[in-house]
Amino acid sequence: MSSAVQVLTTPEQRQIQEVRGTPVRDSLRYMRRNPSLGFGIALLLALLGFIVIGHLTVDTIQYRPLSARPLQPPSRDLPFGTDKQGRNLYAVMVVGTPLTLRIGLMAGVIGVTIGAALAFTAGYYGGWVDAIIRVVVDVGLTIPGLLILIIIGMRVRGGLTVDQMALVVGLLAWLYPARTIRSQVLTLKERGYVQIARLSGMSNPEVIVKELLPNLLPYLGASLVGSVSAAILASIGLEVLGLGPFEAPTLGMTIYWVNYNAAIINGWWWWWVPPIVVIAILFIGLFSIAVGLDEIANPRVRSRA
Repeated sequence: MSSAVQVLTTPEQRQIQEVRGTPVRDSLRYMRRNPSLGFGIALLLALLGFIVIGHLTVDTIQYRPLSARPLQPPSRDLPFGTDKQGRNLYAVMVVGTPLTLRIGLMAGVIGVTIGAALAFTAGYYGGWVDAIIRVVVDVGLTIPGLLILIIIGMRVRGGLTVDQMALVVGLLAWLYPARTIRSQVLTLKERGYVQIARLSGMSNPEVIVKELLPNLLPYLGASLVGSVSAAILASIGLEVLGLGPFEAPTLGMTIYWVNYNAAIINGWWWWWVPPIVVIAILFIGLFSIAVGLDEIANPRVRSRA
């Protein structure tokens, strides 16, 4: 055995490796210290597993098996039963869940991107730029966003498509992130390392990108999760009112057809229980992740953990 191999197998080397650990072990150790983040990720992974397994075990193109009958209760062949149109509700959940997530993710990314850009500009530069952006945000937050979405949805013939709904919700989702991120920028720009970066000759855009942005990444992540949750809630509200994509089996449109056909009154529980359970898992998971990210971004919360 060579000397190099002997060095790698000495007790001292093994002890150092155990102290350092592996990325997987470090991640698991951190999850134990931050249970909210781990619980939220576990819920979303379980939902992702449900979608993947569903695509492998059910026909997601027709949303119904060949022998399906309307309003058939759950059975071995139809785990979630069928609705009044004879659609396989298991397939509807498998297809509709990622569509709803798609709306939330697209709208959340649009909202946080616009909000963060305006927040960094207003908070760092200040002056009349900050005054204009602050007034626009304050006025926008006083207007009910759902009312604007309803008006826009009613103006679109045939209802909004999935991508149109994500775009509309995203264009109204930047107001709250702009306010909260701006307050963080106002705090950070007075820190010593930012002042040193200015004195070293960095331009203002460089200070924002190299100094402020990295320190706010955990907070931006928490803002993104919150924006995704709000966007999903807004899209479901529009769909329940009948302003969503009628051809897409999203979670909100499933609940719309439940209300339209009075499934709760008629006792067709297998029609409305699956979307409610999936929505609950989705929101609990996103909320737990937001709490976990807030622990990373907030030193006071982290010090008490």
